[in-house]
Amino acid sequence: MTEDGLPWTPVGQNDAITWPELEGLFRRKNLAAVEEYLVYLTQHGVTCLRLMLEYAQGENRYFEKPVGRFQPNMVRLWDDLFALCAKHGLRILLTPFDTFWMWLRWKYHPYNKHLGGPCAGRRKLLLCPQTIAAIKTRLTFVVERWGGSGVLFAWDLWNEMHPAHMGNSADRFAAVATELSQHVRDLELRLYGRSHPQTISLFGPALHTHPTLADTIFRHPLLDFSSTHFYDPATLDHPRNTIDPAIKVGELVREALEHTSVNRPFFDSEHGPIHLFKNRRYTLATTFDDEYFRHMQWAHLASGGAGGGLRWPYRHPHTLTPGMRQAQKNMVGFLHLIDWSTFRRKNLNHEITISEPAFAVFGCADDTQAIVWLLRQNARYQRKRLVDPAAPPLAVQVQVPFLKDGTYLVQVWDTQEGTMQNQLRAESRDGSCTFTVPAVRTDMALALTRTA
Repeated sequence: MTEDGLPWTPVGQNDAITWPELEGLFRRKNLAAVEEYLVYLTQHGVTCLRLMLEYAQGENRYFEKPVGRFQPNMVRLWDDLFALCAKHGLRILLTPFDTFWMWLRWKYHPYNKHLGGPCAGRRKLLLCPQTIAAIKTRLTFVVERWGGSGVLFAWDLWNEMHPAHMGNSADRFAAVATELSQHVRDLELRLYGRSHPQTISLFGPALHTHPTLADTIFRHPLLDFSSTHFYDPATLDHPRNTIDPAIKVGELVREALEHTSVNRPFFDSEHGPIHLFKNRRYTLATTFDDEYFRHMQWAHLASGGAGGGLRWPYRHPHTLTPGMRQAQKNMVGFLHLIDWSTFRRKNLNHEITISEPAFAVFGCADDTQAIVWLLRQNARYQRKRLVDPAAPPLAVQVQVPFLKDGTYLVQVWDTQEGTMQNQLRAESRDGSCTFTVPAVRTDMALALTRTA
């Protein structure tokens, strides 16, 4: 919910201050182009950007250098970005460090003790008391300068927190989360009388090697929502078609929600074809990538995630395509069909049944509303990589359990056109609502709401 009490959904992507659309911020080289980009985002329904305070792939975007001295050019950059986002109604999910490049280029980072920083090694980042103190100083600066702004949607207190930052041990995961969370929250409450939502993100596969991390990421009592980064070697990282990645996203959302505390929001805050881009140095063809993106977005939303997840572009250059922006806009149109202020959704990917095995089904519901997304599995073209848009349409009977008895409006949404295709009436009896969608060709989203 916004400060005005209106439903709000995180729709956006990962961005960076060195990537094409935002690079004009540095030294105010081209603020007009940056503003034009932000306007373009709002026109396509984007509500937030996930950003790192610094981007450490090079040497000229460090937020501090030396430690404790906040670079004037970077401070002005963020002043300008916060002002532009406020002007155009965009919000920022902010994380204080670019931990990926910080790790890879540790010998250059100002926090390195050999360069006058506090930390003797990157494996001690979250163990070293002096480094924790420096991190808190950075957080304090940001809270004092920009923490009073509604532009700051939430804090990702540490990007992809990992046992490698703590001597390859997960023992202090919860303690570090508590220390960072309390520092930011106490400061915001003292200065502004309220605090922004907080999360700590996790590289999703780390749960398989360190399952105890789930206690902190999904259930820590001081964190307000859960976020992980969806990566999977067999599907998401190196997609061979646009269907299997969507099915995997549905599985990952369900798994995350099973871990997450009741009524705590969850969303994937980073995903994309990382192996193809980083290891194979390959950029997906636009037509394929657009469908891959759209399918993953709808699988995430329909499975019970907040919004469609936040893509890391993994394109050259690092920008989302016009087709991806249109997909975001089309999803935002659908969001208005649900009363989010009362929707207490649970994942029902396994519980919803359909008559037609040609489709995969994704869904979530409470007792008076539901979202269902149907994805065609058996009609593929272009070497079986894409869903065939010329496939013959099929009638699909859908049965959604656990709904209160009564009459339901079923609104059928065309995800590719962003338009209402049909409206149906259905009855729920004995806790189950059954209806038939007459003609589904590739995929279709459904919004169910109980009528008065």
